[in-house]
Amino acid sequence: MERKTAQDFDQELLILFDAYVHGIIDRRGFLQGAQKFAVAGMSAGMLLTALSPNFAQAQQVPADDARLKTERVAFPSPAGYGTVKGYLARPANGAGRLPCVLVIHENRGLNPHIEDIVRRLALDNFMAFAPDALAPLGGYPGDEDKARDLFAKLDQAKTREDFVAAAGYLKNRPDSNGVLGTVGFCYGGGVVHMLSTRLPDLDAAVSFYGNHPAAEDAAKVKAPLLIHFAGVDERINASWPVYEAALKAAGVQYTAHHYPGTQHGFNNDTTPRYDAASAKLAWERTLAFFKQNIKGA
Repeated sequence: MERKTAQDFDQELLILFDAYVHGIIDRRGFLQGAQKFAVAGMSAGMLLTALSPNFAQAQQVPADDARLKTERVAFPSPAGYGTVKGYLARPANGAGRLPCVLVIHENRGLNPHIEDIVRRLALDNFMAFAPDALAPLGGYPGDEDKARDLFAKLDQAKTREDFVAAAGYLKNRPDSNGVLGTVGFCYGGGVVHMLSTRLPDLDAAVSFYGNHPAAEDAAKVKAPLLIHFAGVDERINASWPVYEAALKAAGVQYTAHHYPGTQHGFNNDTTPRYDAASAKLAWERTLAFFKQNIKGA
C-alpha cells in the first residue's frame, strides 16, 4: 500500500485531526467532522486510521540493534509521582562517559516512535533517555487513543516535576559526562521550553513545534535554544512573536527555523503529516546543534 502524505488530505481535515490529537475534540467529534471528507471506499473511520501512526512502517533502528545497549530504568521523582520509568539507549561499544540527551515524547507517552528516536540518538554516540509520563498510570498502553485518554488524567504539575527529575537522573548517572541536552516534540517541545526555564545548568534545548512559556519566563533561560516550527501550525506559531521578543530582550541565544508548507508533527515519520525533506533537514540541524553544544563541551 502506497504511503500517504499530507498532500493526500484536505487541509481542513488535517486541522481537524490536529484538534483531535490534542484533545480539543474527541474521537466522536473527529468522526462527525470528517464525514464531509468521506468518499467512496474511504469512510470517516478509515480516514482516522489513515492519519494515525504506523509505527512498524516507520521504524528506523530495530529494538534489538546489536550496535546499541538499551534498557528500561526507573528513577525517583519525590516532587512528582514518586517513581518514573523510561527507556535508555547508548552505544554498545561506548567507552567512558557520554554526553546525554533527554527525549520528551508527545501527548501519548513513550510510544514506539519515541523509542526509535532514542535509538537514533544513541547511534550518534549520545546516551539518550526518554521518560514515560504515563508510567504512574501503568505506562504507554500500546494504543494511541487509550494513551491520549490516560494523558488527560495526569496531574501536569507532578508530571512537570517528573521531567525535571528525569533531567537530574540522566545528568548524574555514572556513565554520563555531566553534559545534558534535551529534545521534545509537540507536547514534549513545550516541556523542553519549560525545562529551559527551570534548569540553569541545561546545556542545549531543541523544541519541535512546542508551546512557549510565558514571556516573563524567558529571562530564566540559560541554555542555547534551537526551535523548529511547522509552516501550517497557527495553534503554536501565533504565540512565537511575543516569546521571541522576550528571548531577544533577555539576551538568550536561540535559532528558529520555519519549514514552509509543513504540518504540525512533520518530523513524526509514523503519520502522513511527516515531511521527509523538512524532517531530514530539521534532524540534521538538531544533531549539529547537539554536537556543537554538548559533544564539544
